[in-house]
Amino acid sequence: MILEPYKKTILVTGSNGLLGQKLIHLLRHRNDITLIACSKGENRISETSGYIYETLDITSEDNTQMVISKYLPHTIIHTAAMTNVDACEINQKECYEVNVKGTENLIKSAETIKEHTPHFIHLSTDFIFDGKSGPYKEEDIPNPLSWYANTKLQSEKIVMQSKLQWAIARTIIVFGMAEKISRTNIVLWAIENLKNKKELNIVNDQYRTPTLAEDLADACIRIADKNAGGVFHISGKDFMSIYEMVVRISNYFNYDATLVKPISSEGLNQPAKRPPITGFHIQKAIDCLGFKPHSFEEALELVANQIK
Repeated sequence: MILEPYKKTILVTGSNGLLGQKLIHLLRHRNDITLIACSKGENRISETSGYIYETLDITSEDNTQMVISKYLPHTIIHTAAMTNVDACEINQKECYEVNVKGTENLIKSAETIKEHTPHFIHLSTDFIFDGKSGPYKEEDIPNPLSWYANTKLQSEKIVMQSKLQWAIARTIIVFGMAEKISRTNIVLWAIENLKNKKELNIVNDQYRTPTLAEDLADACIRIADKNAGGVFHISGKDFMSIYEMVVRISNYFNYDATLVKPISSEGLNQPAKRPPITGFHIQKAIDCLGFKPHSFEEALELVANQIK
């Protein structure tokens, strides 16, 4: 395959996921880039124009090297990860293979590109913090509480120690609509259950700044376009408990808010420990990237229009 030399090649891992799909839809119309969408298995995006789809298993060193060598990307946006926090706690080896070894495989392959030094944009999480003093700034000290968070912090360090140009975009509770995604998200889950008049037990002692997938994708593209480096905290601007979040979803869609019942984290008895209070200060992203996240209700309006 001959790629047009004047175009920048952007490769997106995890393109079948929620964020990955948003990135592909935002980038595929641009004439200044060659877009490579990569994910495990078949392409789940029904619109196939404007990009090349390549099957990629980042846990395979050989497969990763082959794909990177084939396309020689100028920018890699690495969204692929195992993100189910409880599943990661139970299946630690699989989690490590995907989140740590997968990132390591991509870095090693990208470092072999002789034509240029790729820009590596790595997605990370608020869970690297212990939740004792949120909301957090980029320079705050991580202290992960779960295996998932531990692997994401390990992968951050691999990125920072690489020979590549790098940026890390940490984010929080990403939500939105996408095609055939393997995991739902809290907004879609809450809408579905409240619509069916199901009672929901929701934690009232965990606080976050939830993030619309379109906003996160926009921030990643801004990092790529500006060739920005360093750590960026990317999230919504509304700070709330997860309980309040679900109540606000219920109120927006005119469902019965009395179905939403507060419960403590201890009451849920989940395998993995969650940080109680995270949330992000996002001023750096606003100042350096021109990042402008939607309000939570504006984000719900966008999701509502996509559900119709």
